[in-house]
Amino acid sequence: MPDSLMYQEDYFVVLETNQPEQFLSASELLEKLKGILQQLKFEDLPRDLHSFDSIEAQAKYLIDTSCDLDVGTGKYLQWYAVRLEK
Repeated sequence: MPDSLMYQEDYFVVLETNQPEQFLSASELLEKLKGILQQLKFEDLPRDLHSFDSIEAQAKYLIDTSCDLDVGTGKYLQWYAVRLEK
């Protein structure tokens, strides 16, 4: 049986255009995505986000189902779950 630690998504590495990689907690990533989603036009959002009634719900959906967001031509935002060990 797989170890439940394999499915924990407590931390993420975030890759962003012209930025060094960042390690964020799940709550920090949620806040980052909410801020970015607020700046995007509704018609620029992925179609599967159109059905959500709040930015928080959209951000949670992205974390659970995706690993990137189109933030404009020539730009990128990607996140991947990582396990940090001390």
